[in-house]
Amino acid sequence: MSRYDDIISLPHHVSMTHPHMPVADRAAQFAPFAALTGYGDVIDETARLTDARAELSEDRLAELDLKLRALAAEKDAEATVVYFVEDGRKEGGSYQTYCGRIARVDSANRRILTADGCAIPFGSVMEIVL
Repeated sequence: MSRYDDIISLPHHVSMTHPHMPVADRAAQFAPFAALTGYGDVIDETARLTDARAELSEDRLAELDLKLRALAAEKDAEATVVYFVEDGRKEGGSYQTYCGRIARVDSANRRILTADGCAIPFGSVMEIVL
């Protein structure tokens, strides 16, 4: 005779006060414990890639200056501007491209104002195509 022969034929107990737990919730009880809360987020942030900012030569800076002056002289000019945006959380950033109408060139604050409200600092501009 085995240890459970006396109870093996009894019906399964069903509680009258507690509802039956769904299988998905039952499995969640046995999920691994996250001892290092936030560690996964740190790993994801470290794995996120950023670009290094390219340094422009004096000739390239002079060419951009001429294009900025030409852009400032035109009203509602269409242009493509490639600029660098610093990453707020880690070293580096990303290159963004704006294609559209330029509202004006704000020389006092050293930025390009686009028709849709974006402000691109002069120091971030990498290329301008008129």
